[in-house]
Amino acid sequence: MSDATGIARWLGPSVDTTARRNTWLACLIALTALLVLGNLVSDATLPLNYGWDVRVNCAAVDAHDAGLDPYFVKNLKGTRFSYPYLPVTLDAFRPLCAGNFLVGHYRGVYLVLVVLCALILPGLGRARTSPRDVALRMLCALGAFVGFEWVLASGNFAMLAGVLTAVALRLLLRPSASGAWDRGFPLRLGGAALLGLVTSFKLVFCPVLAALYFVPLPRGRKLALIAVAALGFALPILISRVFYADLFASWLLAIAGQIPDQHAVDLVETNPSLLLLAHSLLEQAGLGDSKPLMLAVYALAALALVLVPFALSVLRAALSGPVGAGGSLLARLDRWLIDHPHAASRITVLAMFALYVTSPRLKEYAFFELAVYAAVLVADLPALALAAMLGAGVLAPGLISMTGHTVEGSFTLLIVALTCFWILLLDFRAEPMRREPEELRP
Repeated sequence: MSDATGIARWLGPSVDTTARRNTWLACLIALTALLVLGNLVSDATLPLNYGWDVRVNCAAVDAHDAGLDPYFVKNLKGTRFSYPYLPVTLDAFRPLCAGNFLVGHYRGVYLVLVVLCALILPGLGRARTSPRDVALRMLCALGAFVGFEWVLASGNFAMLAGVLTAVALRLLLRPSASGAWDRGFPLRLGGAALLGLVTSFKLVFCPVLAALYFVPLPRGRKLALIAVAALGFALPILISRVFYADLFASWLLAIAGQIPDQHAVDLVETNPSLLLLAHSLLEQAGLGDSKPLMLAVYALAALALVLVPFALSVLRAALSGPVGAGGSLLARLDRWLIDHPHAASRITVLAMFALYVTSPRLKEYAFFELAVYAAVLVADLPALALAAMLGAGVLAPGLISMTGHTVEGSFTLLIVALTCFWILLLDFRAEPMRREPEELRP
């Protein structure tokens, strides 16, 4: 077997099959992998005090064990940052923080977890996953949007959320060998509950649960998935409210910024989100004090740049084929999603990406979870779209990071993520039913 043929087989059917294209794409993937690896090695050698978030989280667990209120920074040892999570997480995180193992070795632990995350992520519409697909997902999880770099630097528990998200997606989108998506529904319910639980870590990301409507199931079952996900989201809040009443009151004070002289969560604090971009633009225009105007500009930007184009693209695909007599628009969409399960899986993950990137509070480390959604979709791209995705989502931010320029305090990552969203969306618009059986294509 020639080298060109070997490269073609490794790249698989998601890309063009000509040897020339496969060769340059393989070179681009290798270059991207070297850059990602170089960034990780470079970060590991910098003499910086990493892991501030993991120290905060484990200091809060220690304070709780000592009978102190962990939402008051004065009770946390060695940090000025406040603990942001619900009270129930103090007991959930206790095994992780036992013996200070995670604090001392979190970099190695997180590296293992990101590899595990890439291995867990599902393939869209395929029961078997090729080594090429796994490699691309791992490359995306490690390098996209420099999200993992920020998680590794800060020690943020977004790493755990990313792994749980990967497990949830695996359960939700697991393909059936017979093509019958109704089979294994209890596992999909478990995936929905786990996804809801993940969003309860950072409440602002709960709109992601609405993307479950695009799962290729009858409407009743889709609504059941959303209901179970909502229950998974609400359950930690209810448990915290009932069984940790005193701490829950302190948590509300902490996130509302009503505890003096300590860090508080603020929607317009420095973060590369569309909301802060709207706020910055209005400040430059002398209108920064108007919160209703800021929210209106933010909503307009989210709708115009992401949500409306996504919705129109989905409806365009769903209504492009033969239409049976009768039936509402929503019913026709439901039928099309069931008839085209691979396209529905792509739409589901792309909807999660869209809802996540339009969140009003999108810290740098949160881009790791965004990379998890992108990693599901990246292996499914044809050659040119894959090259564009790697260039915009991995190479560009990676080069910025390697040259010593920080992306913190700028909107670089937001621009990169929006660019990648449009690459994925345009690819879907061009071939909405790629990989569906031939008889289902128009």
